[in-house]
Amino acid sequence: MSHDRLVPRVVDDPSEFGPLRDQVRTFVRECIDAGDFTPGVDTWLTEWNPEFSRRLAARGWIGMTIPTEYGGHGRSHIERFVVTEELLAAGAPVAAHWIADRQIAPSLLKFGTEEQKRQYLPAITNGECFFGIGMSEPDSGSDLASVRTKATRVDGGWTITGTKVWTSGAHHADAFFVLARTAPRDPAARHAGLSQFIVDLRSPGIAVRPIVSMTGSHHFNEVVLEEVFVHDENVLGRVGDGWQQVTSELAYERSGPERFLSTFPLLAETAEQAAADRFPADGGVGRLIARIAGLHHMSSAVAGALHRGERADSAAAAVKLLGTVTEGDIADYADLHMNRDGSAQEEGSFGSLVDHAVLQRPGFTLRGGTTEILESVVARELGLR
Repeated sequence: MSHDRLVPRVVDDPSEFGPLRDQVRTFVRECIDAGDFTPGVDTWLTEWNPEFSRRLAARGWIGMTIPTEYGGHGRSHIERFVVTEELLAAGAPVAAHWIADRQIAPSLLKFGTEEQKRQYLPAITNGECFFGIGMSEPDSGSDLASVRTKATRVDGGWTITGTKVWTSGAHHADAFFVLARTAPRDPAARHAGLSQFIVDLRSPGIAVRPIVSMTGSHHFNEVVLEEVFVHDENVLGRVGDGWQQVTSELAYERSGPERFLSTFPLLAETAEQAAADRFPADGGVGRLIARIAGLHHMSSAVAGALHRGERADSAAAAVKLLGTVTEGDIADYADLHMNRDGSAQEEGSFGSLVDHAVLQRPGFTLRGGTTEILESVVARELGLR
């Protein structure tokens, strides 16, 4: 079987976007030098900074792929890839707008009504509307077909009851997409009877409960919905098509550079430590950089496929599978070779990056689909299962 069934072709001329890349690099360097933010790891998930997001929006770097008729900038997925890659490599605080820009906007363009597009897309582009995702549930793991959140038909809309978990930024966000069951579960057709809804997180009947990580930080949440009314106009797509819509969204969630660059600022600092002979000359840093380079090409290839309107869900799963393993290996390598002796290396910014990466590491291979689930997706595509 040809490998191009799994991995789309790489973009024809990546250097075409060099000037855009330079613009973003100059901007983030100026921000760092001015003390506007300190580079960190996993900042696309953990560093919620609406003001920084609005500064990016003012430069046209949010809503890049949204058509101009909906307030966006009508640019390509490759251009958006360049911008997001540079922001991630710099460890910039982009969590506030990340989910809305990454997958909410493309989903609204694909499945939303004209009214939904005009209500939300300009606000997302301007950094004025932030979203979360309500897919995962307690005791369901990565098996989205087992969701128990229930939407019941009522006059003028639906009432939704259930619990969502690991909802990043729900305590700050304005709204979230909720996957719910609108028809009884059929054991013979597990993926049937699911639908998606756009739910205002300030609606009566919603309780957002913090999930505090071992770092002491709070970015995950449990969201409890108790007979939350959602008007018919806030159904996303067609009732019953939730599974097909969610799997389409996952191509955006799994394939982006955040799936291999979460620990890139740490890798960059590790390379500096190695250059100063503070790490063993074992080739480990070079091997990690080579893996990042390969993932850059894979992820940009998926961006090209999305721009061309091609199917990319399996390729996205491969990027996520390989990328999050690499992110974890960067954290492990730096932690293994760091001098834990109270030296300046441990006490400075490098030590802080290592510690944060190690604590964040358990989540890398869980969010967006566990390693086991992604291995199954890739194996099915290759005809191995």
